[in-house]
Amino acid sequence: MQRAQEDADEDARSSGTILGSLAVAFPRTLPIMAGFLVLGISYGFLMTSRGFPVIYPLAMSALIYAGSMEFVTVDLLLSTFNPWGALMLTLMVNARHLFYGLAMLPVFRGTGRKKPYLIFGMCDETFALESSDPHPAGTDKGWYLFFVTLLNQIYWVGGATLGAVLGNLANFDTRGLDFVLTAMFLVLFLEQWRQAEARVPALIGLLVSLACLLVFGPDRFIIPSMAVILAVFILLDFRSQREAS
Repeated sequence: MQRAQEDADEDARSSGTILGSLAVAFPRTLPIMAGFLVLGISYGFLMTSRGFPVIYPLAMSALIYAGSMEFVTVDLLLSTFNPWGALMLTLMVNARHLFYGLAMLPVFRGTGRKKPYLIFGMCDETFALESSDPHPAGTDKGWYLFFVTLLNQIYWVGGATLGAVLGNLANFDTRGLDFVLTAMFLVLFLEQWRQAEARVPALIGLLVSLACLLVFGPDRFIIPSMAVILAVFILLDFRSQREAS
């Protein structure tokens, strides 16, 4: 009898921790919800305007779950079959996720069976939110990270599906819709700039990206930019460690 009561108390505490983590995660993802719904609806409109059925934006937003690449995939699906070109373009567009993954490995440590989904569900906005505060007070880290990731994906998939459904009911000019993704990244950068105490890393990223853009051109500058930024940060970290010792 006592053992059963202890198990019940443990389940209640676990349930409270899970719900508490969700209660903290949800309001923190509301700004992302606003952006993802607008972006997702725009993406759904764009897909249906190119002749794709609703199932395409639904499946692509859920399985690919890389907003910038999903916009690019619209033209890839309508162009000549070129798997090598698609692979290289995907690598260039999403190369930044390699660095996100390396940065988040320590954060995801100890999350157990949630870890594969946390890795799959990582996107720019989720990374920005989880890396800034991965374990708020009163939450379980694994469940908090899980709910942040899950909620953000729900916003994106829901927006894309809603846009596709509405796109079949409305007919209007969709030119310029793909620019909302660029606008979203700009807003995220400005928000991070406003909150950051040290802005040197952001300035390094801007200057290196601009230099690589001028050298390699707009179609090939992403990977060199990431490589140079990583090298600069490693050198700065090595220098700071030597000075500290």
